[in-house]
This record gives sequence, structure tokens and C-alpha cells, in this order.
Amino acid sequence: MSKTQEYIALEDSYGAHNYHPLDVVVSRADGVWVWDVDGNKYMDFLAAYSAVNQGHCHPRLVKVMAEQMCRVALTSRAFRNDQLGPFCKEVCELAGYARMLPMNTGAEAVETAVKAARKWGYTVKGIADNQAEIIVFAGNFHGRTTTIVSFSSDEDYRFGFGPFTPGFRILPYGDLDAVKLAMNPNVCAVLVEPIQGEAGIVAPPEGFLAGLRELTTEHNSLLVCDEIQSGLGRTGRLFAFEHENVRPDIVIIGKALSGGMYPVSAILADDEVMGVFKPGEHGSTFGGNPLGAAVAREALRVLVEEGMVERSAELGDYFMKRLRAISSPHVELIRGKGLWIGIVLNEAAGGARRFCEALQRDGLLCKETHETVIRVAPPLTITRDEIDWAVDLMAKVLMAQ
Repeated sequence: MSKTQEYIALEDSYGAHNYHPLDVVVSRADGVWVWDVDGNKYMDFLAAYSAVNQGHCHPRLVKVMAEQMCRVALTSRAFRNDQLGPFCKEVCELAGYARMLPMNTGAEAVETAVKAARKWGYTVKGIADNQAEIIVFAGNFHGRTTTIVSFSSDEDYRFGFGPFTPGFRILPYGDLDAVKLAMNPNVCAVLVEPIQGEAGIVAPPEGFLAGLRELTTEHNSLLVCDEIQSGLGRTGRLFAFEHENVRPDIVIIGKALSGGMYPVSAILADDEVMGVFKPGEHGSTFGGNPLGAAVAREALRVLVEEGMVERSAELGDYFMKRLRAISSPHVELIRGKGLWIGIVLNEAAGGARRFCEALQRDGLLCKETHETVIRVAPPLTITRDEIDWAVDLMAKVLMAQ
């Protein structure tokens, strides 16, 4: 039995079976490359669902994290620490918002945004108690907490977990007319992914986000953008909503906020929204901890100082052109923005999983989503030569299978 098989057997024997990963057991990583326990080398084309935009184990992040761990890692929010204030300031100045509320996981940040939007609806807009509505969209993925799966349109995320949290209305993604019809005085917010990641890297029709901004402004509601996967350079802009020159009322960030080194997330908003929270009404023991804050500060500096946002735009265009040049009978469509690309397969292809497994055997790791899409999201540190190597391999697999 190989080391890989031994580790898989341990996980299958003692772990919950709530994931269906590729059978590779990673033990080391550097930049865009990972190695398994048997010493095999792979290029990472998932980047931990865009959490590792800065590349695996970026030396600047490793250094800062090690130094901070030796000073102080956790204080709770019962006391202040010397990293949180600078972290808040630097995030707000980079993103252009007045205030930041730190959490840990992306789902926690989404829950925080939902609470902020509802409380704003009651205390600022004047919605009657327990009548607030939030508009969301079919195909969404915002996490897996009970409240969040309450407004999922995917029954696999919902089955067996009811009763669900009320107050959400699911509309077709990209359909502005449906939003117009659904707007009413009880709508406190519209929650949207500027590009839907789990749905298969799906961008809405051009003008959709701008239209949402107009409608929410007209009806005195909040526009909330979930940028956990799409933000921090992934699409060739700092935030994906910038492609339509809109400014949301709440921005949700996570994943690459810490370069994949530690769970750090946050919501960004101005005083009118963030001011609804009073001491004791919301929080987290680990949210804003000095270790997470220190590594997130450095992760943002790396993103900016090493030009990763611009790199994503430039290399994303090149990558897309090379992928679209592949003449495979299995490929229906190549779509995406920046270094976030979906290879959509046709029904006759037999599903995306078998292509991901074939790519793994040849040294490239990517993951299927919704059965028919191969998701491509390498670390933003990838080079043109590495893209060429990967595309040549993908062309071989897509033509041979």
C-alpha cells in the first residue's frame, strides 16, 4: 500500500464523508506547485478555491506569520491588540470604505452581512419587525450554514437540514426585470456574487450589477456583493464589481485576504451600515485576532506590491485565448474573467470528473463543479511558461478522452 493509500484509508475510516476530493494527499506546497506524500509533483489549478491567490507558502507571509506567532496569537476581543487597528485602516483605505468588521470564515462574513442588512432595514429604513426581505439569486453559493443554505437553490445543500430561515427571495441570476418586480418596501438588501463561482464561473449579462445598483438606490435598499472568491485580484480587478464601475453598500471578503495562511474574513461598509452594530450584538472570539490580522496585512501588501491584480488581468486574457484555441469535441464553452475560468463541457463528454482525474495523473490538479465544468483558478503567481505547460497538457487530455 502506498503512502497515499494509507492516508486516504485513515481519512475514510475516521473522517466524516462530507467531501468527494481527488485522491491526492498533499504534503508540501510552494507557489503554484504541490507535492504529495509519495513525492509526486503537481501544478495547482484550484488555489484552494481562490484562497491562495498569492501562491502557496509565500515567503513574506510565512515570515510574518512565524514572527507574529512568537509574539501573540490570540487575545479575544475582550482586549485590544496592536494588529487589528492597522489591519482595519489598511483594508478600508485599499477598498475605499469607512469601516471593516473582521470575522474568520467566509460563511461567518456572509452571516455578518445578512445581520447587518437586516438590522439596517429595521433601524434605518424602518421596516416593520421581522418583515425584512433579502433578494438572492439562483445558482448562488455563499456557504453552508443553516441560514445560508436556506436561500440556496441547490437541493444537495438543503436536503435534511430544515426548517430553514425565512426572509429570502430567490430570483434568476442576471434577470433585472425579475428584480424590478420583486422590489418592495420590505426589501432591505440584494445579495449577489458578481460572478458565480460554484455555479461554474458564471458572469451575469453586462449591465446587471449596474442595474442592481440603480434599483437598490431607487428603493432605498442595500447592494451586498459577496467577493469571497471573486475578490482580491482573481478576476483582474481588486474586486469583480469594479468591472461595472459600481460601489456596493457592503462588500464581503475572505479566502485570499490571508493568502491561505489562516482563516480571515470581513465585511466592509460605511458608517450608516456598520453603525447598526453596538457592543455585544455581534462578534467572534477569533475575529480580528493578532495572528490573522498580521498575516492579512502582509497578504494585502503582497497583492498590491507584486502587481498580482494586473498580472491576473494580463495572464487571464492570454490563458483564455490559448484555451479557446483547443479544438476538442468535448468543450462547449470557455468563460471567465482574469485567472478565473470555467471550461464548460457538453453532455456527450461524460462529465468533468474524469477529465480532472486524467489531468491529475499527468500532474495538474483542478476540480469539477456542477458535473460539467472544469474550474481553472491557479495562484496569481503563475507564469506564462507555466500556463503554456498546463494548456498543452489540458489540450492533450481534452482531445484524448
